[in-house]
Amino acid sequence: MLTIAAARPSPYSFDLSTTALLVIDMQRDFLEPGGFGESLGNDVGQLRSTIAPLAALLAAARAVGMGILHTREGHRPDLSDCPPAKLSRGEPSKRIGDPGPKGRILVRGEYGHDIIDELTPLPDEPVIDKPGKGAFHATNLDVLLTERGIRSLLVTGVTTEVCVHTTVREANDRGYECLVLADCVGSYFPEFHRAGLDMIAAQGGIFGWVADSAQVRDALPTTPSCSPPPDREQP
Repeated sequence: MLTIAAARPSPYSFDLSTTALLVIDMQRDFLEPGGFGESLGNDVGQLRSTIAPLAALLAAARAVGMGILHTREGHRPDLSDCPPAKLSRGEPSKRIGDPGPKGRILVRGEYGHDIIDELTPLPDEPVIDKPGKGAFHATNLDVLLTERGIRSLLVTGVTTEVCVHTTVREANDRGYECLVLADCVGSYFPEFHRAGLDMIAAQGGIFGWVADSAQVRDALPTTPSCSPPPDREQP
């Protein structure tokens, strides 16, 4: 067992053989100019600080053979899996499915829908396409994790208060223990980021634990000790 002593609200222990790194929605549509995030009026630069620590964590996890899974939020080209309440929400300059500088916004197969170059998944790392905020909704993520005996998740990605928070809550309801890495998750709104992390660790860790990625990297062994990650999921 590895232990992150400085995690809050208490030390967090995990077994590499039953732990996976989950990277949520690090997509061009959310992190780069011209994507959906910017169409909502957000400063996408607020999310860029997550890239360097997450890249370092990915390298460390790959070095020890930890299972790694990535998610992408997006929809079928005909938008049949995008409910009207989501499609019409708010007043963005462009809506889901509209053409943008990176292709149709949040549509599977478009350039903007894919993961940023700095965090490109390896061929053996599953990429799970999800139509909702949570990574468990309408996906086979739970099946993938259960088949491989995964019980603990190191959670990263964007945004803290939306897709990350929803996924952690879903995971908690399914019995997974989650450690959210504060410097590897981000929000367009710093105050939401802080509040989101506080909510996860509140009341003795009601949804999980929070720590910095450097603490996890320092705790990892120097040699591989995990089984290979699952095969890449087909969209």
